[in-house]
Amino acid sequence: MQPKQPKLRLITAAVSLALLAGGAAAQQATDNGKLESVIVTANKRAQNLQDVPASITVLNDAVLQRANVRDLEDIPSLSPALTLSYGTQPGNFSINMRGIGTFSLGIGVEADVAVIVDDVPLGMQAGAFKDLADVGRIEVLKGPQSTLFGKSSIAGAINITTKPLGGPWKTTATTYVTNDDEWRVGVSTGGAVSDTLRLRLAASKTNFDGTLNNLTTGKKLNGSKGDNLSGKLEWQPLDQLTLTLTPHYNRTEKFCCSTAFTSMSPGALYRNAPQLPPSVVLSGITISPDNRDVRNDYPTGGKFHDAGTGVKLDWAFDDNGPLAGHTLSSISSYGKYHMDDYQDNDNTDVDILPFLLLPNGQPTGMHGGLYQYGSFDVASTTQEFRLTSPDKGALRYVAGLWYGKNDLTRELTKAPLIQAYGTAYGADAWNISKAIYGQGSWDFRPDTSLIVGARYNDEDTGYNFRRYTVPPQVHAMTEFYTKSDNDKSSTWKLGLEHRLNKDTMLYAMASTGHKGKAYDLTSGFTAATAALPAVAPETAKSYELGWKQSLWDNRAMFSVALFRTNFRHFQQSSSFFDDDGTFRTGLNSIGGLRTQGLEVEGNVRVTRELQLNGSFAYTEATIQSFENGPCYNVINAAGTAGVPGPGCAQNPRFNNTFVQNLAGKTLPNAPKVKVNLGGQYDLMLPSYSFNGFVSGSTRYQSRTQFSLNQDPGTIQDAYSITNLSFGVKDKQDRYKVTLLVNNLFDKRYATGLNNAIANGTWSPKAPNTPVAVNTTEWMPPRDFQRYFGARLDVTF
Repeated sequence: MQPKQPKLRLITAAVSLALLAGGAAAQQATDNGKLESVIVTANKRAQNLQDVPASITVLNDAVLQRANVRDLEDIPSLSPALTLSYGTQPGNFSINMRGIGTFSLGIGVEADVAVIVDDVPLGMQAGAFKDLADVGRIEVLKGPQSTLFGKSSIAGAINITTKPLGGPWKTTATTYVTNDDEWRVGVSTGGAVSDTLRLRLAASKTNFDGTLNNLTTGKKLNGSKGDNLSGKLEWQPLDQLTLTLTPHYNRTEKFCCSTAFTSMSPGALYRNAPQLPPSVVLSGITISPDNRDVRNDYPTGGKFHDAGTGVKLDWAFDDNGPLAGHTLSSISSYGKYHMDDYQDNDNTDVDILPFLLLPNGQPTGMHGGLYQYGSFDVASTTQEFRLTSPDKGALRYVAGLWYGKNDLTRELTKAPLIQAYGTAYGADAWNISKAIYGQGSWDFRPDTSLIVGARYNDEDTGYNFRRYTVPPQVHAMTEFYTKSDNDKSSTWKLGLEHRLNKDTMLYAMASTGHKGKAYDLTSGFTAATAALPAVAPETAKSYELGWKQSLWDNRAMFSVALFRTNFRHFQQSSSFFDDDGTFRTGLNSIGGLRTQGLEVEGNVRVTRELQLNGSFAYTEATIQSFENGPCYNVINAAGTAGVPGPGCAQNPRFNNTFVQNLAGKTLPNAPKVKVNLGGQYDLMLPSYSFNGFVSGSTRYQSRTQFSLNQDPGTIQDAYSITNLSFGVKDKQDRYKVTLLVNNLFDKRYATGLNNAIANGTWSPKAPNTPVAVNTTEWMPPRDFQRYFGARLDVTF
């Protein structure tokens, strides 16, 4: 199923040749266009990308359209620094930057990568996994961003900006359809209402059936559907005052993230019941490496909606007085997010309960199956006051005050029909942050700048945890725990920027990051857990050297960054199966880990018609200290049971449990090499009212380990995916027709792999003949196979 791994030197050579060949052609051409300047707000001020001393990937509107970006899950294919880790629903997805990202199933742990939309950070990362409607630019900011963006950006940030307002009124509409049952429609309308008022409204609707076939319902799984409404209003009642209002509403359902069996050892019995062999439990499913059939009689995924608004007031001081040219901004926001999540826990539509036994060995006397359901609620309020200096002069800076409050609630009921297999709990978590920050650049020489930044943060956190009786018992609270904490922290940034000439810039940057205390608010929470202190804050120290270069009169640009970031007390959940087959998780505080590597990005305008781009990332995300790491199982010599794998041993320091020292091992979902190559050729047709275009891209990813426990059965081999599109575009920008084929060479790969050996789900035990069963599963991504699509964009 998996392609062979290409050699690293061939990939590196491909990037180099694409850039150098393009550059050589640019030198020889006599009538070339230039690359457009890219403006970013990575430092909370508008700057040219080539002037920002940091490694940043920028995806503008043209790139997003060319790559047909639908939602956040499409961004890793355009930014080698990013990967996504998937859980059973969006509440436990993880965005990973340079291999770093907190995977957690509880609300007591914050993300490592912040997502900011129009200056407003999301209260919960799950809110980012929806349609990217009306987006004008996405900035991928790599490394700690705590100085400017706070505690949830210790590994990086994704800064999203919606499309700007201005110009005459116009309306755009987009339709998209594929041969594998995906469709999207979107419309936006806006422009200048008067000299002082600008307005835009946008709406979209999306649907994708999915990648797995549910034989029980005849429908598909691992798809999504959504509706999105957003608005943007800019009112300038005074020459110095601008009001910006950005309301939004979204409703999304993700039918994810189910897995399908790819292998199963002979002799399997479901939970040791002779009446439940695979031929019954998985009736009609042919287990094979490409299997996409499942049997679920209960949905899996999450249905959520969120609504809120941002309010920004900008006061531009006039040219007189001590604040001449400065801008004072007030940025307020309020948002509410609610998700109902659900999961089929037995992966079958068979009435299994009559054949299961209680811990006392007696039959359950019940009918039905195993499943869970719950909800997430998040209410977020933020307030920021920001003073921004003019972008001229020897000293340029931004300084501000920050307040943010998040209230999160989680309710979960698992396997409600049997107390022996069930759990029900509720948890509240809160965090209130108050901060003061500042960052500036001082040109102490005409060609050299000193960059200094600092942030002081004071955070109050806490939780309430409630455990309940499990239905069908009368609902009653059986346990209650509460805790509150305070965490004060300081982060800083210090760097030098040196401009050799107008086209060449070198920089060196050191920075720190901090993320607050965490709580393991999951179904495994106990009185013993409540007696423990909060999981220690996560900290980071980062160092980066960079080089940014423009060539041939701005016809080519590239950037190079070398980085190393050390993390302490990294907060990460791991999962495992108990001997009774129950799937459990635990929050770990990893003593230390490191991410280091090299990143290269470049664009070349070869001719006025041809533009090439390339990016390369080599990342080593490794654990430095983790003595009590989780283990994986292997089958014993007799083939009758699972035993801890190599490196796992009992350790009295950790209650004599089986653990392994994971120092030197890779973090999950952190491929060492990622490469993106792309380009577009515009075909000029002087005799027609339209021009043609052809664009293509190839991305490569090296082998990837999906499990923290280093299970060799959860490694995805290297793969490369190629996309191709072509079409026509009206010379007056009235319409654009695009035909595309994604995964051109039909390569198979997975975004998640499971490997289970001798757990209680499929391993027969006495009185049956003991057999150790090995099962493997995969989660196919959206483009796991070749598909075709068409898109129409109309402007009027």
